[in-house]
Order: sequence, then C-alpha cells, then structure tokens
Amino acid sequence: MGNTISMPRKFEHLVEPLGMSNGLTSVFMEVLAISGSILAKTNREKELIIWLAQRDQSVVGIGTVGFEIEEMPWTIDSFEREKDFILHTISGAIDGLGWERLSYEPRKDWVIECLEHFHLMINAFDKESINMNSYLEWSEIEEDDDRPTIPRGYPKCEKHDIYLSCHFCILCNNGS
Repeated sequence: MGNTISMPRKFEHLVEPLGMSNGLTSVFMEVLAISGSILAKTNREKELIIWLAQRDQSVVGIGTVGFEIEEMPWTIDSFEREKDFILHTISGAIDGLGWERLSYEPRKDWVIECLEHFHLMINAFDKESINMNSYLEWSEIEEDDDRPTIPRGYPKCEKHDIYLSCHFCILCNNGS
C-alpha cells in the first residue's frame, strides 16, 4: 500500500511524487517532527510541525497519511518564511538532528533519499499554489472538541521533547 506525497499538477513534470512504504513513511514523519521541534521558534513554525506529526499512521491508519504539498497549512503572508523553515527542518533531518531520540536505528540511506526528494518538492513549490482553505479548515477549533487540532500552548512530549499533535506524541505512539 504505502503513502505518496505529491506536487500540484502544474509541477508534476518538475518533481515526481514521493512514494514510500508504510514503515519508511513513519520514520520520515518522525525525523521531520524531531528536527522541526528542535528548530521551531514561531507559532507558525510549530503549527507546521504539528501538522506533519499528525500524519501518524499508528493512530490514523497505515497507508493513509500521504498528501499533496498544497494541503500543508501554508499561509500567503508568511509563505517564504514557512518554506525556509520547512527546508531548514528537512536539512536538519538529513543531518540526523535529534535522531538519537528514536528507539531504533533507521535505514539512513533510504530516509535521506526521501528527505532529499521532499526538499526538492518544497523548493519547487510556490506561493501561487497555496490552498488557504487547507490551513483554515485544519486550524479551525470546534466548540465541543476536547482535543483541538493544534494543542493549546504548543505542548511538547516530556520524554521526547517534540511537539504534540491532537494524537499526542508521534514517537510515543510508535513505541520509541
């Protein structure tokens, strides 16, 4: 089954979709969540990492966390800073930033290859392709929601020091 991360149609000729097995997808999301949690300073940066951490297959289901780059919660006003932050997060993950928090030794060559491909995708993505509805729908707080999509105050896992999503800690959920 696996998961696919893809570009908007107008970019498909530039960068092909990134397909990963379910296991590789889990490692990919975990190392991005770790790197981004170390690097995030602003609330927007924290939100981008929380969005990625919500792609937790152990909670939402195997093979269900693929996405299109325009579905990420980009904002038009801060797009360039957000894009720079995601590129910096990917570079940190490629460099192994925080990988010691994992309870296993990932297959580095496979993960790095996927991270490099993702870096190309983010680098090619442009402001004109943002779907603002993605951010608005994702960030909306419903009155009766006791676990909001974006946890209030941006709490971190006490054990792993990464941002919690509405599914809690992606590393704890996966047994790290």
